[in-house]
Amino acid sequence: MATGTTAHLLPPSYKSQVTGWLAEDTPSFDYAGFVVGETPRRANLLAKSTGILAGVPFFNEVFAQTGCSVEWHKPEGAALDPSSSPDGKMAVATVTGPARGILLGERVALNTLARCSGIATRSARLLALLRGAGYAGVLAGTRKTTPGFRLVEKYGMLVGGADGHRMDLSAMVMLKDNHVWSRGSITDAVAAARSVGGFSLKVEVEVQSEEEADEAIAAGADVVMLDNFTGDGVKTAARALKERWPTRSFLLEVSGGLTSDNVEAYVCNDVDVISTSSIHQGVPHVDFSLKIEH
Repeated sequence: MATGTTAHLLPPSYKSQVTGWLAEDTPSFDYAGFVVGETPRRANLLAKSTGILAGVPFFNEVFAQTGCSVEWHKPEGAALDPSSSPDGKMAVATVTGPARGILLGERVALNTLARCSGIATRSARLLALLRGAGYAGVLAGTRKTTPGFRLVEKYGMLVGGADGHRMDLSAMVMLKDNHVWSRGSITDAVAAARSVGGFSLKVEVEVQSEEEADEAIAAGADVVMLDNFTGDGVKTAARALKERWPTRSFLLEVSGGLTSDNVEAYVCNDVDVISTSSIHQGVPHVDFSLKIEH
């Protein structure tokens, strides 16, 4: 990034989330911590599978709260390939601190780093596939994230090069089919959203047909989502809409069951955004371990 790093996007509240994770993992006594005590130790963070490193700020904060420090040997966003090492492991960071503190934070830190890195890895791979197929637009995630863990998952998408899409219901007005059916029409739903959303919020409308897309554009939608179209249907509708509305400023988004197995059929540069939950749902973790030196 031109200024700052991805970590600078995080709100101060992420630290209280880390506190909550630690409280969940040790709700009462730390019996094993009693066993090892406060003896100073060093532990090596090892990557054991390929992927993109993501989640460094969360990992750091876990150990800061357990009285430890972390020295990174690889930067966030780095490609990890332990297969080049004789033992199949790559040194990524060193954690220093009391033995009890290292082991207190170990599992929380590893779980967070593994999940975040898995999302970054899947995001980067799907983006590379799209670029290889000639797509110049935006790859975005969705709001189908894990409750209580959204910040980590959205962060992983960004490190992997994908757009996080809207963070929450307050980030953009998205009018899906249920909103339209409840209101009565696309036109009325957009007008109602505009009446309260103000100038700073974009309005997106999910549509099921080219005719609904026309209504959304005419009503003043900023983004029109072509939902669950076929690949050929997307290409036909996107070209027609851009030609039919040359003086209107709007983005076309495509979504609905898109994965690395089928997304190439939807590649069309009349489409501005391809969004998918496949970059953050059901994603394999990158495998890490933490080993105390002895």
